[in-house]
Amino acid sequence: MSAISVSVTDKFKKQSKKAVNAIALFMFAYVTILLLAIALTIGCVFAGLGLIVSFPHFITLAVGVGLASLGVFVLIFLVKFLFKKNKIDYSHLKEIKAIDHPELFKMIDELVMDIGTMYPKKVYVSPDVNASVFYDSSFLSMFMPIEKNLQIGIGLVNCIHVDELKSILAHEFGHFSQKSMKVGSYVYHVNQIIHNMLFDNESYDKMVAKWAESSGYLALFLIVAVKIVAGIQWLLVKLYAIVNKAYLGLSREMEFHADEIAVKVSGYEPLKSSLLRMNLADYAFNSVVGFYEKKIDTNIKSSNVFKEQFYAMSFYSEIDNLELNHKLPMVTLYEQTKFNKSKLVIKNQWASHPSVEDRIKEMEVKGEKIVSADKRLAKCLFNDFELLEKDLTSFMFSSVIYKETPEVLGFDKFKTQFNEAFAENTFSKIFNGYYDNYNTQEFNLENEILITNTDVFNNLFSDEIVDKCYEAFAIEADIEALKIVSEKQSEIKTFDYDGNRYVKNEALKLVESIKNEQANLKDELKSNDIKIFNYFLQIEKDLDKQTQLKELYNDCFEFTDEYDEKLALINDLFNKLEFVSQTTEYKQIEVNFLECDKFEKKLKLHIDALLSNSIYEVELTEDIKSNFEKYTSTKLLYFSNEKYIDDNLQVLFKAINDYGLLLNYGYFKYKKQLLNYKESLMIMS
Repeated sequence: MSAISVSVTDKFKKQSKKAVNAIALFMFAYVTILLLAIALTIGCVFAGLGLIVSFPHFITLAVGVGLASLGVFVLIFLVKFLFKKNKIDYSHLKEIKAIDHPELFKMIDELVMDIGTMYPKKVYVSPDVNASVFYDSSFLSMFMPIEKNLQIGIGLVNCIHVDELKSILAHEFGHFSQKSMKVGSYVYHVNQIIHNMLFDNESYDKMVAKWAESSGYLALFLIVAVKIVAGIQWLLVKLYAIVNKAYLGLSREMEFHADEIAVKVSGYEPLKSSLLRMNLADYAFNSVVGFYEKKIDTNIKSSNVFKEQFYAMSFYSEIDNLELNHKLPMVTLYEQTKFNKSKLVIKNQWASHPSVEDRIKEMEVKGEKIVSADKRLAKCLFNDFELLEKDLTSFMFSSVIYKETPEVLGFDKFKTQFNEAFAENTFSKIFNGYYDNYNTQEFNLENEILITNTDVFNNLFSDEIVDKCYEAFAIEADIEALKIVSEKQSEIKTFDYDGNRYVKNEALKLVESIKNEQANLKDELKSNDIKIFNYFLQIEKDLDKQTQLKELYNDCFEFTDEYDEKLALINDLFNKLEFVSQTTEYKQIEVNFLECDKFEKKLKLHIDALLSNSIYEVELTEDIKSNFEKYTSTKLLYFSNEKYIDDNLQVLFKAINDYGLLLNYGYFKYKKQLLNYKESLMIMS
């Protein structure tokens, strides 16, 4: 049987050429700079020695050494990446062999033969909801054949059929067969070099600072060296953008090419259905992980997160009324995109993968249906899959620090508690998703109108009005995106909006016209909000209940007013602290922390108020409270003796982050209290 043949498209060839040219440009620029640096070093050393020999004196000695050090330090900056060791972490991977899982490896053997590619060096499993090709990359791999490894995520296997796994692995083996992956190795090393010279300079900066402290003469020459290095870094930033943009363009074409190979093997339906289910499977997995993160304080862990992932996926499928096909939900493209009301289309030059929508469109055009499909669950290809699940679960929890020996939560208890947590953290289905991404606009609570239409509830929360909520959300996001497009540093030259092509300079003008649409939509939704309020107010009156509705609305409005101010404080403080991750002069660091102090004082007052508010009681874990106590009880020192105090910085950043999360939780809880009361009125009416 001859191997599957897929011709490379002209676009693929074009992107390959761009990537190779970009790497060649970097290599030319780097070698040129390196040769100039070597020449500078030799010139400076000889000039320094000549000065010392010709005019032997302490001053000429210092000047000569300083002159020599100028060239040496520039040269060190350019070659220091050679001494950087990069270790790949394999701790999250578990190698599997054919003797233990013969049916899986039989599929791998067949795919290798069908596609005509190299057999993977090793096959690993991981907890991920993903499958991928990876390889050990070294400088030698830039010149020698790369032996590739295959990684299969058990979180993925747990949520697909056999034919879907075959299609996914065929896609990965499509990457095995791509010579363009060699380009990836070059790009990886180029990135390592550039990253080292741009960001990994702590030891280099310390060496320069120490050398400069020894003499004022040396410091003068080192200032020149630092200026030269800054110029090199500026050029590297430009080269980094060129190299990566070219490679990411190629990477997207590589995905289309690998998809085409998978489609030739198994038709487009299995790959399509697995791609569409991937987000749901990933969301279910992360939901289970998040569930157990909140159980750390109570010393609870899982024995099998994958069994619980499968349950969570089924749970969400039932809520969304998804059709089941051989025990797995079938997600349609409509289901995945129905809430995306954005009219803005910007070509993402920095995306490594095409969108799922684009991939499906391509495979449906180039592929064909293959009727014979194996709809067994993919886990049947593994021997003792449950043992593998438990091993990986055990690994996942091995790094968690518990106060006491953790207790394993039984599966039945998990289901009960997971359902309860979902109900506690979501809004009732009776509101049809109206409030999921929309917050009631503030209005005069004394402006009562009489609601008499008995069918009004369905009108107030209809699919049409919910769509308008998502339109409002999308318009707001589009406006913010267009503002970014209009900025000088934005590299985006053209974009599409509502099916029309625009250039960058038209972005702000378009924003103004969209704002009119946004204002009209907000007015329409506000009018609906007022009708909703009066509808429930009428029920409350008919039931002759003590007035609570206005109080709950008022609480929400007050919190909303404060929320924006508090969120702005967090954002301002984060922006002020950006210097911590940048190279900054010691004196400037001290000045910057003094500027942050006034923001911190406000934050500490807000944290104290939050700690006394019972609405946060459930989410305030011992870990969060303990860190808040450390942060608010004393004035922490973040920088001393020309060094950052990392422990105190960690307390600061954790306090800011936790406060932000709790602020969002408070927003949700006030909203939840109001909606729960509305639901109770509906039940009693």
